[in-house]
Amino acid sequence: MNFPAELRYTKDHEWISLEGNVATVGITDFAQRELGDIVYVDIDSVGKSLEAEAVFGTVEAVKTVSDLFLPVAGKILEVNPVLNDQPELVNTDPYGQGWMVKLEVANVADVAALMSAEDYSASVS
Repeated sequence: MNFPAELRYTKDHEWISLEGNVATVGITDFAQRELGDIVYVDIDSVGKSLEAEAVFGTVEAVKTVSDLFLPVAGKILEVNPVLNDQPELVNTDPYGQGWMVKLEVANVADVAALMSAEDYSASVS
């Protein structure tokens, strides 16, 4: 499985990348494999300020529906519009075109406290 070293990870299988105080969030390669074929992404939290680990949406696979948890506190700025028509991008490109949301991070230091790729890989193996 692929866990890019430049990203940080959560126990709930989300990844986060940070640029300034804006973060991009998605689900990991491990998570998309566990879920199977993703058929719908439902995120209606744009403009909302949420705490870390708050549910910001759901992802629906053929077999199940799973909540999406925010890695750090912040305000949701944008949802990936491509996922409306192509939710399968979460399966085929989870760290690229399959990203879920962009958020303004409340405290940038919180990102560094999340798991490294090495730690996350150990937690799922």
